[in-house]
Amino acid sequence: MLYEQKNPHGGDGYGMQIAADFSVNTNPLGPPEAVCRAVQESIGQLACYPDPFCRELTGAIAHWEGVAQENLLCGNGAAELIHSYCQALRPRRAMELAPTFCEYTASLEAVGCTVVRYPLSPDRGFALEEDVLSFLKQQAPDVLFLCHPNNPTGRLVDPVLRERIVEQCRRQGTRLFVDECFLDLSDQGREASFQPYLLDWPGLFLLKAFTKSYAMAGLRLGYGISADRALLAQMSRMVQAWNVSLPAQKAGVAALGENAYLAEARKLIVQERTYLETALREYLGARICPSQANYMLFYCDRPLYEALLEQGILIRRCANYPGLGQGWYRIAVKRPEENRLLVAALRRIAKEE
Repeated sequence: MLYEQKNPHGGDGYGMQIAADFSVNTNPLGPPEAVCRAVQESIGQLACYPDPFCRELTGAIAHWEGVAQENLLCGNGAAELIHSYCQALRPRRAMELAPTFCEYTASLEAVGCTVVRYPLSPDRGFALEEDVLSFLKQQAPDVLFLCHPNNPTGRLVDPVLRERIVEQCRRQGTRLFVDECFLDLSDQGREASFQPYLLDWPGLFLLKAFTKSYAMAGLRLGYGISADRALLAQMSRMVQAWNVSLPAQKAGVAALGENAYLAEARKLIVQERTYLETALREYLGARICPSQANYMLFYCDRPLYEALLEQGILIRRCANYPGLGQGWYRIAVKRPEENRLLVAALRRIAKEE
């Protein structure tokens, strides 16, 4: 648990009267019924320790991903895998984007690693562009961290640039850590994955999570894929044996049978994201980053967090992201009824001003 420090993430509505939480970017459809049933059925096994090798779960993931079980490592959420990766490698110099997910820096600094950041330009919609290659060559980090789609911007890496980044990393001996936790909910889905480069290059590590794709944040379940089995073994030594709970393992197996669920979610996200973009421009005159994911980054010069919180709506303040500042916010794309609740609140704020 956190102790004597601020929570750097969204989703902390505890102790508040929250009607809708837009600070967390999970699947707007909520957990599939099969997942809920699996968790309920696991209650009868709570006296048992969970499988320390996650045998059934890694078998299901291997089938879903088209890889061998030996290329998989499960963890207590994606965050644990980020930490164990950094603990196992202990890089001296790492590179990330700015802005991007803060857990990379936290995990890297915990092992004494220097972090250099490639700044994304708001004037270019925070898109990753070709000059990242020269920056990567100049900095020559031990590892490059990419969030794909990026958090909080929702931007995917262009396919041609994806290939060039992989080639550049391989050529100069830089490992590549790609966080694809939001990829299943992005416009392109799994088609945009870095996975085609995975099995013939041990320097690539892919991070996935049930947290976002299947709305299982409370269960804490993620996994990594790599051809570097020595790395996976070292990462495993960084955590305790029963780090993946029995309910989480059962829920993960059940979730992987829900293909239609993900397709339905992507369709809803595209539709509702457009609706929210229109409202943000109309009522706030917001500057919106063009998103390809289930969340949106935007700039507004009003004290929006406080105004929405008064109406029971929680959003993500993004001032703590390197490369952003006051006035930048992120919202999740949720179900129509929740999105309309947010838009009604925006309309009231606009009228009051």
